[in-house]
Amino acid sequence: MRGVRTRILLVVVGALTVSLALASIGFNVLLAHAASSDANTELRARAAEEFDGIRVVGDRIRVIESPQEELGQSGVWIFNGSRVVQRPRARPDIDLAARGLAHVAPRIYDVPGGEERLLSVSIKSHGRRVGTLVTGISLAPYHHTQRTALITALTVFIVVLVLASVAAWWLLRSALRPVAQMTEQAATWSEEDLDRRFALGEPYDELTRLGRTLDGLLERLAASLRHERRFSAEMSHELRTPLAKLMAEAELALRRERSSAEYRETLEAVLHNAQQIERIIGTLVSAAQHESQLQGVSNAVEVAEAVVAAYRSDASSRGVDLRLDESSEPVRVGVDREIAERILHPVVENALRYGRGEVRVRVARNGTTVLFAVDDDGPGVTSDEHETIFEPAVRGSAGRSTTSGAGLGLALSRRLARAVAGDVEAHPGPSGHFVVRLPAV
Repeated sequence: MRGVRTRILLVVVGALTVSLALASIGFNVLLAHAASSDANTELRARAAEEFDGIRVVGDRIRVIESPQEELGQSGVWIFNGSRVVQRPRARPDIDLAARGLAHVAPRIYDVPGGEERLLSVSIKSHGRRVGTLVTGISLAPYHHTQRTALITALTVFIVVLVLASVAAWWLLRSALRPVAQMTEQAATWSEEDLDRRFALGEPYDELTRLGRTLDGLLERLAASLRHERRFSAEMSHELRTPLAKLMAEAELALRRERSSAEYRETLEAVLHNAQQIERIIGTLVSAAQHESQLQGVSNAVEVAEAVVAAYRSDASSRGVDLRLDESSEPVRVGVDREIAERILHPVVENALRYGRGEVRVRVARNGTTVLFAVDDDGPGVTSDEHETIFEPAVRGSAGRSTTSGAGLGLALSRRLARAVAGDVEAHPGPSGHFVVRLPAV
């Protein structure tokens, strides 16, 4: 079975072959027509030149100038009625054809089996035909030119076809290389490779955009499969104990006859364990539904715009220029919009609290991750506190002199980000630089 690349290459080569063949045929047809027209023009010019040396006296034709010598294997015939006034040295078949034109004029005639063309023109006196002038020309040079042009056209045809076929093969191979790579990668993956991605980089054409889309689809499938496995594991773990108790109570009740009170006590124990199983199932289902809501899809730029808009008045009252740098393309994040905003809010609020005059928010995609970068011109964090500031009720050195806030915002932001397979990081430096990482779609 031929692959897509082979089929496309065959179509391209076939179309190119037909196009070049039609172009070559058309060129040679036009060249043959032009050569025939040139030969006719040359014949007429020779006839006109011969007429200048012919005089008609009564019914007699006289040649007052020396006739042209034989040109190749053809020349000039002058007939006075049926009488030959002048004839060249020519092959018998050509001479016979010229004699046949003595009474047929005007006419252009190609000698069969040869490369000669003859033109017969009437010689008239006072409107009355008294003879015939026949001129001949060899078509060999014209045929040679046509053959040379045909060979050249075929050579160019073959060279262009080969070069174009190689170029088309190389172009298709280069263009479809991402598909081949994705096919090879996918063939080696198993159901355990949940974190494997095609990772073709930033998309630059339709195929790499397809790879990016498939990576997003794999991300959502992997998240769904992880949730399913976690749910199954938790269900198995949590239900094992109450189910064992329920079975033990039932087995004990069946071993011997019991009193009504004992049966009632056993049934109450079974009911208690069944109710416990019901609560466990309800809790796990509720947790699974909550996690599925966390794994929604939203526009990262719209998330950043909403958070920046929420703090616009606060920034103005503090005298801080809060702005969002425009993104060159839409970026989709694999988290529900409300959850993403909750994660980003404390980070922007922290930047406004410590920024002196400027806070910038940027959104970008880096592989399978969406980055929300929040920069401020405040004092920043030191290398020994860039992790401790995410602990509850802990502030960095820049915030110890203030009593505003409980020091829980960044801790809650990181906890919620990590719950959706993301993170919040603080980069040490002379100014504030925080990065929120969330899964991309």
